[in-house]
Amino acid sequence: MAGSSHDTGSGVGEDKSFRSKQNEDVNKKLKYISLAILVIQNASLILSIRYVRTLPGDRFFATSAVVMAEILKGCTCLLIILFQKRGNLKEFGVLLYNSIVVQYSDTLKLAVPSLIYTLQNNLQYVAISNLPAATFQVTYQLKILTTALFSVLMLRKSLSRVQWVSLLLLFAGVAIVQVQQESGKQKEAAAADPSQSYGKGLVAVVVSCLSSGFAGVYFEKILKGSSASVWLRNVQLGIFGTVLGLLGLWWNDGTAIAEKGFLFGYTPMVWGVILNQAFGGLLVAVVVKYADNILKGFATSFSIVVSTIMSVYLFGFHVDLVFTLGAGLVIGAVYMYSLPKQSVAASSSASTMSHGRSNPGGDSELEAFLSKNSVKEKES
Repeated sequence: MAGSSHDTGSGVGEDKSFRSKQNEDVNKKLKYISLAILVIQNASLILSIRYVRTLPGDRFFATSAVVMAEILKGCTCLLIILFQKRGNLKEFGVLLYNSIVVQYSDTLKLAVPSLIYTLQNNLQYVAISNLPAATFQVTYQLKILTTALFSVLMLRKSLSRVQWVSLLLLFAGVAIVQVQQESGKQKEAAAADPSQSYGKGLVAVVVSCLSSGFAGVYFEKILKGSSASVWLRNVQLGIFGTVLGLLGLWWNDGTAIAEKGFLFGYTPMVWGVILNQAFGGLLVAVVVKYADNILKGFATSFSIVVSTIMSVYLFGFHVDLVFTLGAGLVIGAVYMYSLPKQSVAASSSASTMSHGRSNPGGDSELEAFLSKNSVKEKES
């Protein structure tokens, strides 16, 4: 009997060990899949926007593309919420009414980040239309610097010495790229095309980085402790985003759109850009559950390399030693910043790791919402 009991215990132990190894293998595969998705999404969106904005012929209105992306994203989130409610329209309607109308003060809090995100999306089109894709990708990493500074000022977060050094390297790398672009062949190429203005693109990307940093930190601050799912938050953001986007469309392109139509200049490629912009962010929100912060930092760095290589083949982008040095500093800085902070005190290690894993792009709060959402689904 004793031998039988020993064999049973051994069998259970082996089974647990096998399952643990299986889970590790699955998680490893999911991490690599997540890495591929993050790299493809980061690089393809910028390259595709640059491509469709530099094609000869009728240009679509960027303001209409921003509105269309908000509508598609909002509708997708509504379908996901309906699916979570197992198609029960009554529960679906009650949830939306309570969350959006009854708790209107909570909904109104999202007006500010929604306004900033709408501005940011429009500025991205302006920036990418006037800057080479690789230059935009490198310069846009300044959002890490702005997010870090706003986090310190607004959330009283602390940064490690490695992170401060990485921010200095990031700024230096971007500055080197700008000096190279200002004095190199890219300026001559831009001058050859009167529709492109390097200065206009640079201002747009800097303002976009500032708005991205502030919006991400503000979003995190007002939603701390909230139990709402990421899908519901995106619906709330989408309501304001659509309204504010339509106001921007009317203000900037109202007369032209009234004459030519909302979908003027839309081609299959343009629809691809809009779908990427609408669903890309939601897709990333899902895959970050399986990607740690180091992996996300590596994905961002690798996407810069991919964008640069593709820009050489697609747009004749010129890469020299100075650009390589600047981009290399940015890539290294992004990876360094994503490393978890080391803490000497064991008691504060959990808190330190939490800060170290906060993604400057705003993924940390999405991970929190996704985990809360999955808990709520299990309870229901």
